[in-house]
Amino acid sequence: MKQRHVFLGQTILDLEPTRRYGLWILAVTHALRQVDKFKFCSFYLLFTFLLSPIAAGAVDITQQLHRPLNSSVGRQSRDEADSLLRIAEQQYASGYADKAIASCLRAQQIYHSIGDFKAQGLTYNLLAKAYVQLGSFKEADNALRRGLAIARDTKDFQSQIFVLNNIATYLLQQGEFAAAGKTVEEALSIAHDVKNIEGEGLSLSNLGLVTARLGDYNKAIKLYENALIFRRQTGDAIGEANTLNNLGDAYLASGNYLDTIGTYGAAMRIAKTKSDRTNQLRSIDGLVTAHSAVKRYERAFDLLEQRLTLANELQSLQEELNSFESYAQLYEQLGNYPTARNFYERAITLARNLEDSKREVFLLDKLAKIQKR
Repeated sequence: MKQRHVFLGQTILDLEPTRRYGLWILAVTHALRQVDKFKFCSFYLLFTFLLSPIAAGAVDITQQLHRPLNSSVGRQSRDEADSLLRIAEQQYASGYADKAIASCLRAQQIYHSIGDFKAQGLTYNLLAKAYVQLGSFKEADNALRRGLAIARDTKDFQSQIFVLNNIATYLLQQGEFAAAGKTVEEALSIAHDVKNIEGEGLSLSNLGLVTARLGDYNKAIKLYENALIFRRQTGDAIGEANTLNNLGDAYLASGNYLDTIGTYGAAMRIAKTKSDRTNQLRSIDGLVTAHSAVKRYERAFDLLEQRLTLANELQSLQEELNSFESYAQLYEQLGNYPTARNFYERAITLARNLEDSKREVFLLDKLAKIQKR
């Protein structure tokens, strides 16, 4: 046995799990514990990658924002604001959310002065992403709602669809499931009315996640399956991988391990092809849980080896920590407590390096329980 994770332009926030925002969040007993873990994982991926399945790059921003202006002064101001917004996107992507916010606010002032509502909406979307990165959720919600108001005033239905989905993300993170469901349903209704296939796929997928949060996994599975039809029509491979991972979560929660393994496997293949590391890690985690639940331990260890390799390639201490914790849990399940202790200790060291005190306390508690055996 081998030994052994927006919205510039039309941003899409799938209500599924990415790794910086871990706030939002084996025998049968262990398997059930793992199911709970995956509910958390799908929650913390709310703001991770899944922050931006379809995100515009610098060139796209210029194309989206370009409009001919009559005055040379207006054009100069517009060019300055566009430049600030591109810089903000780069700052956000590099993890400097505070700097991104400052750049966005300066751009927003210029767009307001020249009366460019579309650009203001784009800026509010990026502001919301940056606020989420800082954990400032009220500010993020405010930015999203301002963006929604602009989209409604300008009758920009596509923006309305995506911003409503983003607001639903916030509501779901706050535990307001009913409000999140109504918000997604509004987005779905608009998408259906204007025949926006991309919006229908996104909204159905997110409605499935809300339904799963309410415990109706059978209904959630049907919603995910319908969402996949639309996502495949648009060729949205990353969105498809997100929805497949959500579908895998629902199968796992309902104890359908055969479909769980097949669905996560499909998500992993797509994610690997598209170099979508977030969804790839997520599907590996789901597969490890499912294979462990049916006692296919050798396959689980193979997957964990892939996970750790991927974490090292990404040079991500957080994902390395997650891998060590998964190894520890699997060895604990097998009753190999010395090796489990070793992996918990390695995970604790990384938690300290990352200054993640909550994770460190959790892992120390797990280690203490192991040492009593």
